[in-house]
Amino acid sequence: MIFIRFKYRRFLFAGKNFTSGRGTLFYARNRIVLGDNVYLGRYCNIECDAVVGNDVLIANNVGFVGRLDHDYSKVGIPIRFAPCVRDRDYLIPPEKTAVHVGDDVWIGYGAIILSGVTINSGAIIAAGSLVTKDVEAFTVVGGVPARPITHRFCAEDIPGHVEACRISYSSYGSAAYQNSRKWRCRPFF
Repeated sequence: MIFIRFKYRRFLFAGKNFTSGRGTLFYARNRIVLGDNVYLGRYCNIECDAVVGNDVLIANNVGFVGRLDHDYSKVGIPIRFAPCVRDRDYLIPPEKTAVHVGDDVWIGYGAIILSGVTINSGAIIAAGSLVTKDVEAFTVVGGVPARPITHRFCAEDIPGHVEACRISYSSYGSAAYQNSRKWRCRPFF
């Protein structure tokens, strides 16, 4: 953890009770914001801007991947030498740069989330899924590309779940991406 705190202090901001498994790598052009009680499994890669809410469970080998990391449209330049996300003058549309994850989300083993996606609160991403589009709240998605499979609760059970979690877990219900400005003063070290 000391190595993670030193190496990523420029762009990684984490809330209370953040846990990261061995071999997890972080890179962000701007920042990665992790809420309270976030668990990242072993060998995860977050390689784009990301804002993750509270009480989120991310399994092993999950990847958050930039959708437009390399400019493959340059004529006469091999992709290996083309402009990429690490170049400060490489422009990416702001809506395609970050992944937003709400509160109470579970992302299964080996899932890949492309930048520009919002996973709303209460959603579950099945193992091995490729998420290319936004995920509705309390929806279970899976497949390549990920599609809705079922809902986590009946519509009438959702308010009861949210209220019970709000009472039992102080961090629940205030997704980090809605309040991401408060994290600017809380670097991870």
